[in-house]
Amino acid sequence: MRRCYLVCYDIREPKRLRRVHKVMKGFGESWQYSVFFCVLKAIDRVRMQTALEAEMNLKLDKTLILDLGEDEHASREAATILGQSVPSVGARTIVI
Repeated sequence: MRRCYLVCYDIREPKRLRRVHKVMKGFGESWQYSVFFCVLKAIDRVRMQTALEAEMNLKLDKTLILDLGEDEHASREAATILGQSVPSVGARTIVI
């Protein structure tokens, strides 16, 4: 079973920021530079968190992983976008 997550991060150092962004590109679609929408199985959720913890300085940096539930369509519809829209659903990244 897959669940939807919104992942937001605040990384204090540019080199770590680039590494965290690269990690997140492998798990979801970028809605903003530091905000990702992910649809993950439970094991992939654990892998994502482990990969993030390995790249972050846990004393200085922050990451929020918000569980949006199982319904991907409802999760996408719940978001209100002001200004430039997020990429279409067809442009998302799929991790195998």
